[in-house]
Amino acid sequence: MLVFGGIPLFYLELALGQYNQSGAITVWDKVCPIFKGIGYAMVLVAFFVDWYYNVIISYAIYYFIASFSRRVPWSVCDHDYNTKLCFEPADGPQYFANVTTVDDKGNTLTEIVNKTVSATTEYYERGVLQMHKSDGLENLGTIVWPLLLSLLAVYVICYFSLWKGIKGSGKVVWFTATFPYVVLFCLLIRGVTLDGSAHGIAFYLKPNITKLGEAQVWVDAATQVYFSLGPGFGVLLAFSSYNQFNNNIQRLEMGRPNIIVSLKISTSPGLVFVTYPEALATMPGSTVWSLLFFLMLITLGLDSSFGGTEAILTALSDQFPRVIKAHREIAVFLLFAFYMLVGLAFTSQGGTYLVFLFDNFAAQYAILTAVFFEAIAVSWFYGLTIPTERISRNIEEMIGSRPAFFWRICWLFICPTMIIVILTFGLMNFKNLKLDDYTYPDWSMALGWLISCTSIAFIPLIALYKFLNTPGTAMERVTRNLKTPPQWPEGIEMESRINGIVPEDKPVTDV
Repeated sequence: MLVFGGIPLFYLELALGQYNQSGAITVWDKVCPIFKGIGYAMVLVAFFVDWYYNVIISYAIYYFIASFSRRVPWSVCDHDYNTKLCFEPADGPQYFANVTTVDDKGNTLTEIVNKTVSATTEYYERGVLQMHKSDGLENLGTIVWPLLLSLLAVYVICYFSLWKGIKGSGKVVWFTATFPYVVLFCLLIRGVTLDGSAHGIAFYLKPNITKLGEAQVWVDAATQVYFSLGPGFGVLLAFSSYNQFNNNIQRLEMGRPNIIVSLKISTSPGLVFVTYPEALATMPGSTVWSLLFFLMLITLGLDSSFGGTEAILTALSDQFPRVIKAHREIAVFLLFAFYMLVGLAFTSQGGTYLVFLFDNFAAQYAILTAVFFEAIAVSWFYGLTIPTERISRNIEEMIGSRPAFFWRICWLFICPTMIIVILTFGLMNFKNLKLDDYTYPDWSMALGWLISCTSIAFIPLIALYKFLNTPGTAMERVTRNLKTPPQWPEGIEMESRINGIVPEDKPVTDV
């Protein structure tokens, strides 16, 4: 999925954004106007993902603050919320142990209990999320105030990093994109020195081939690749639109951190907030390691949050310059204020059920649909010439050479075919969601599909709007909306852009 799907579309979006100096929405006015709905779909996907993704970052902030203790709180079973099934990571599962309790009458009772739940799991589910106080989506319970305050901290950081524009967030990313490598290297050195590490490495490197027969594995792989690299979210289009026109998008300059760094920590929260903390709790100096680990998660999460929000702001600023671009600070504030309002539900005792619902519907099928139409539009219809000819010529104008045959084949055939196959088998094998013992009701499934379809619906709706509002016969309407406007990109403006001059409202930076 990375080689034949992710990287080709990563390259394609960098080329589109840099050549046209436009965000996810307005770029289609210069490419194929009838496909402008792709831009709106991308923005809406990023919008929905932000609703829950920043909540995940707030979990990391909660854990980071909790790590400031002599002994990390998820390593013990002496909290009020712990059950008699709890065992401490340092001791390992004590499958049978004598447990002494006192009943309401003051009588002391001793019973043999099967210890099956780790302290780390109970800390995450009962201490942090307080899931045991909610019945599911039918009863979300009350707000978990520490989580809400952590979420507020996330938006305060994001606001002061983004309110001044791309240059501000670019400076912050110098730290947020490089710090995780330091922490990961330290954890690697520590990890390989532990007893049994060789067995863990062997298990990690040994694939389970039978999983390739499951459609959902391919859907997850595609979503993960697009989520991490950025195509389909408008992030690449947004950031590359600030590049110099002749920036070489085919090579990566060593020593420069990639601004689009993502960690999809929400697909498997148990890995991030249960498994890793449990391992950290057993390490000497667990407090220090926990602080470093969760600070790393925060920086990775903020990187992704910066990218998604900037994609939204750049796209809307280019489309509505008098409203958004002229009042960016206010627009950013209002956006985050709305996110905080939505966050009330996501930080409730049943908020994790909402997070899981949005994680499965906000991006997966919508982003696959968006990148499918993007590949089709650019490779087959852009310029109405030989397939991929126009985008290849654009790339040649920017960097002096045309894209290799491999990229063009991927854009034309491989990427669209893979996406169609994955979408088909994913939908055919789709099952109602389950989170632990909770089965999502039918009405929540309908809500989830509504979220996905809302993004996707912009593609045909905008196409219909363009068709109905274009003069001429039916064929003339289609042709005019498929064809690039004649004033773009020929003429004096193109000569100035080739020489490295970009519009005044597009400050140049390196991405």
